[in-house]
Amino acid sequence: MIAFKEWNCVCDALAQGTQTVIIRKGGIHEGREGFSFAHEKFHLFPTRFHASADQLKPDVVTVAQTEWQIGDLITITHWCEAEWARTFTDWEEIMSFHDHHIYSEKTVRERFDWQGKGMNSGSLHIAKVRVHQHPTPIEFSYASRHGGCRSWVEI
Repeated sequence: MIAFKEWNCVCDALAQGTQTVIIRKGGIHEGREGFSFAHEKFHLFPTRFHASADQLKPDVVTVAQTEWQIGDLITITHWCEAEWARTFTDWEEIMSFHDHHIYSEKTVRERFDWQGKGMNSGSLHIAKVRVHQHPTPIEFSYASRHGGCRSWVEI
């Protein structure tokens, strides 16, 4: 099963419907090709890696401060279908999604401007997703293969 790693607070926002898009620049371990929305259907893997309250709109959510440790029980409660996904290079187009996510404008701008590890400045990947709740949550133990700055993991 393929899962998309995203901050736990973003997973919660997606599950609650307060966020309807996923915005991604890419992770350090995405490989030479860089990030892409490589799967139309995927589970939401809640992570705490790099999450920080100052990267979110004010008073939106609480952010868990510590990353999972090996052996911690992970619970996946939702999965997504990507309705569409594309790479945006126009800042005004990206800003048109401001009401569809919980990130601060500063965070989105930093991601848009960031360049490195095969990723170009002036672009972001955005996917419009439909979120579904699993009838029975998926539980498993966190392992080293789930860690690091990567977007897609097998569970």
